[in-house]
Amino acid sequence: MSLLSFDMILRGHHMYVIDPKDLQVLFTVLRGRGYSLVGPTVRDGAIVYDSIVSTDNLPKGWTDEQQPASYSIEHTGGEAYFNFVVGPHSWKKFLYPPRHQLFSATRTGKGFEVSSHNGDQPRYAFIGVRSCEIQAIAVQDKVFAEGEYADPMYMNRRQGIFIVAVNCVKPGGNCFCVSMDTGPKAKTGFDLALTEVYEEGKHYFVVEAGSEQGNRVLSEVPHRTAESVENDRAVNALREASGQMGKSLNTQNITQVLNDNFEHHEWDDVSKRCLACTNCTMVCPTCFCSTVEDVTDLSGDHAERWRRWDSCFTSDFTKIAGGNIRMSTRSRYRQWMMHKLGHWIDQFGTSGCVGCGRCITWCPVGIDITAEARVIRETSTAKSVG
Repeated sequence: MSLLSFDMILRGHHMYVIDPKDLQVLFTVLRGRGYSLVGPTVRDGAIVYDSIVSTDNLPKGWTDEQQPASYSIEHTGGEAYFNFVVGPHSWKKFLYPPRHQLFSATRTGKGFEVSSHNGDQPRYAFIGVRSCEIQAIAVQDKVFAEGEYADPMYMNRRQGIFIVAVNCVKPGGNCFCVSMDTGPKAKTGFDLALTEVYEEGKHYFVVEAGSEQGNRVLSEVPHRTAESVENDRAVNALREASGQMGKSLNTQNITQVLNDNFEHHEWDDVSKRCLACTNCTMVCPTCFCSTVEDVTDLSGDHAERWRRWDSCFTSDFTKIAGGNIRMSTRSRYRQWMMHKLGHWIDQFGTSGCVGCGRCITWCPVGIDITAEARVIRETSTAKSVG
């Protein structure tokens, strides 16, 4: 995205400035409105999403370094609160938990009393949501909250979420949100969006309200109208981030490219490296495969049904009465990549990839989805792939 585009986006809205010391006021206001705060924090050698109560819990002064199959964090001693990109967690774990009880049944005489577990859910305020992650939430909204088969548990959790976005001014080594048109600036889907400026001895947040709820919350937090020089610094930071992506992906006619190369030799090559460990699907903010487990106590008087995350890389995922549909790692990786980049568009009208780069970072052998797509495109057996 060009500097002019960023400038038009920022200047087309009322922009304000919050002093870093008043970030705590924002947290206090949100908690006072009944929100449970979730945001980035340092734990177990990574920056993860967890419950927070104050700015002291944020990764102030921390940064990360990401390359294929490589992730590390370092304390630089700086004052910036959000000088990192995405880690192993995504907001999916709060909206679509890894394990969730669907219902329970208890014996009552000759029958059973069934209790649903899709009732009241936590009222979250998400702090530090990146633009690519907002798009990932929008993708899951299409899967779980639209159409004939909406998921009541997801909808209950999703309703009333307050999103404080943070625009990316420091892309990671595996980021490619520009290719997917999902960043680095959040355009929609947030209540408040912050751009952290930390340069030349200046430290402040340029703030944009994206909803009426965001405006109401902002009115309770000390702020002032942004000066033109402050806007310019935010614009420049976003422009520089846009030009510093660690990866890129050509999405032109991507569905056709993949469909035309169903038997491409690259599927054999990647299958020799892929461990089918499911890491890529577990860290992906949009993957939604699941399985259902029924359990009972020893007396047989109480039973429960649980849903938990699963992956198209597991050997039993496509096992049916007639056998397993995808026996090989080759077929599983091909299914994942073709669905993620191509068939998702047919199903939901959007790509299943938001360019966050998590699948590259957390793959134990560093398989790079952008590199795989590039090889297939450049060595395509089809006559014309665009």
